[in-house]
Amino acid sequence: MRILPGGSLLLSFLISILLFGAARTEALPAQDPAQQSPDQSQNPDQAQNPDQSVYADYAPDQLDNLLAPIALYPDPLLAQVLVAATFPDQIDEASRFLRGGGSADDIDNQNWDVSVKAVAHYPTVLYMMDNRLDWTTSLGQAYVNQSTDVQTSIQRLRGMAHDAGTLQSGPQMDVENQGGYWDIWPVEPQMIYVPVYDPAILYIGRRGWIGPYITFGVGFPIGAWLCYDFGWGGPGIYYFGWGGHLPPWAVRSRPFVHINSVYVNERYRNVTVNRAVLNRRVNVENLNRYNAVHRDVRYSNVAVGNAERANERVGERPNRPVNNQVVQRNINTSDTRIQDFRGHEGGGASMTMEGQGRPAPVEQPRPVEQARPPAQPQARPPERPAPPPQARPAPQPVARPNTAFDTEPRTFNPSQSSQRGQSSRQAPVSRPAPAPAPPSGGGKRP
Repeated sequence: MRILPGGSLLLSFLISILLFGAARTEALPAQDPAQQSPDQSQNPDQAQNPDQSVYADYAPDQLDNLLAPIALYPDPLLAQVLVAATFPDQIDEASRFLRGGGSADDIDNQNWDVSVKAVAHYPTVLYMMDNRLDWTTSLGQAYVNQSTDVQTSIQRLRGMAHDAGTLQSGPQMDVENQGGYWDIWPVEPQMIYVPVYDPAILYIGRRGWIGPYITFGVGFPIGAWLCYDFGWGGPGIYYFGWGGHLPPWAVRSRPFVHINSVYVNERYRNVTVNRAVLNRRVNVENLNRYNAVHRDVRYSNVAVGNAERANERVGERPNRPVNNQVVQRNINTSDTRIQDFRGHEGGGASMTMEGQGRPAPVEQPRPVEQARPPAQPQARPPERPAPPPQARPAPQPVARPNTAFDTEPRTFNPSQSSQRGQSSRQAPVSRPAPAPAPPSGGGKRP
């Protein structure tokens, strides 16, 4: 090959570039597959939930005990409760909002999930979930990780209640069996009723029981917020959006529902749950209280999962702080002892004022009281005999003067008053004699 003048310099330059690139390629380490993008090498759910691998599944008996208090709720309300349970922080915030005097008209303007807004329209249900945050959190965890098992448990409980003769249609709810699945729908087109019952009696029945097994409080309005329903044996909880093919109860209610974009929106077509609820810890002792259906069930597997999650997430606060300026100003919300007694059933550690910025009260020593000698009874002077009562003279009537000013009808005599002064008026008036005149003569003295 013929090299042109100056070509040797160009060839040397090209060779240097090739050698540098090869050396740089050898210096780069091979990429670790674990460091690849989650979208390429990991399941999306696992990428969002690093603790999912340590989550302990609930057994069927455990699910029955957890779901027993709400398994007989009407389907549209039950669907909203299960989704809202995956947002326990927002449940707590919504409860504070309503307890603090928040208006029901302002619920739609809050930055909560659509399911939490729906439940907030039914305060009795919202307060029940807020007062049992351990139970609510466990319910959300079960639905996120075992949605099919949750639906199976609900159907099993409804079948038990029907077999016990305690679940049947009435003026407040319609109970239907379609294709082997139990549906519970509201009867009235504008009102929905929340059932109240004792799970220990309703699912097994009791001989000699007198009275209804299920009672109902006041009715709550049916609104556009009830936009979820159950597709038993199919998709489970789904969004129907008050349009197209409506469930039978929604057909009756549709003419009375005011549609708005807060709840009827295409972005809700894919039901969203909060998978971060799997990272929250719960007090297992509070879960053990829910044993009305299966008495011997304990949640030790949940406690193990909590311990593993705690070891992996030391120092991380799982709860999102609530934006409540009044609470933030008056209470130290970062104090972990708040969760010991607020929002959980049962007793927890007692809250003290230590560590709250106030000095502990110091008890002042009390002076030792000296023993006093017993008081001696004093001698009382002899009692004097009481003097005999003296007879008092009877009061004599006093004669009232008869004057011109006495105008009392019993003593006033007009004729007598007119005769007064007659004698003095008839007598001649005596006047004094005039003084003697002085003598005449110019007044000269003799």
